[in-house]
Amino acid sequence: MEIKSAEFVISNTDVKKCPEGNLPEYAFIGRSNVGKSSLINMLTNRKGLAMTSQKPGKTQLINHFIINNNWYLVDLPGYGYAQRGKDGREKIRKIIDAYILKRLQLTNLFLLLDCRHDAQKIDLEFMEWLGNSSIPFSIIFTKTDKVSKSRLTENINAYKEKLLETWEELPPILLSSSTSKEGREEILNYIDEINKRLY
Repeated sequence: MEIKSAEFVISNTDVKKCPEGNLPEYAFIGRSNVGKSSLINMLTNRKGLAMTSQKPGKTQLINHFIINNNWYLVDLPGYGYAQRGKDGREKIRKIIDAYILKRLQLTNLFLLLDCRHDAQKIDLEFMEWLGNSSIPFSIIFTKTDKVSKSRLTENINAYKEKLLETWEELPPILLSSSTSKEGREEILNYIDEINKRLY
């Protein structure tokens, strides 16, 4: 898929204020500092489309971007940022939950995981909640340029083994690096394939 246009549409904290209509939405989520904004900018080839920050917890709103005038890319707040405090985390959790559970246009949720880390309890619990809520999701391992090929394979295999302890079958898994642009084509083609099945 070629991205010809990518434009910011709206930011809000209320799912009821999300864009009207039936265009499919592909949402991106992950723990704070997983590289979500950088990945969105890499996919759309727009350097400042999503706000990137060295400081975690930058995204605190539901951000809609219209792509090629026929689907939305949705940037969701990162979860589990400890320095936000309990009330702050709870507020973000409610925004995320409302969008994921109530937004009928949500076609696929991309869950971003840092390929350098072992399976984290917070991510595993989040995936379990998605599964129990029947939310279609895929995994994108980010920052693949930060580890050697052999270490990457090792880490991902270990993650798959961990998931298979509770999952009968694994969700689709994609790899990405916003630095080397690895995975750009695969992720966009994956979205394109789903869109073709919808229309």
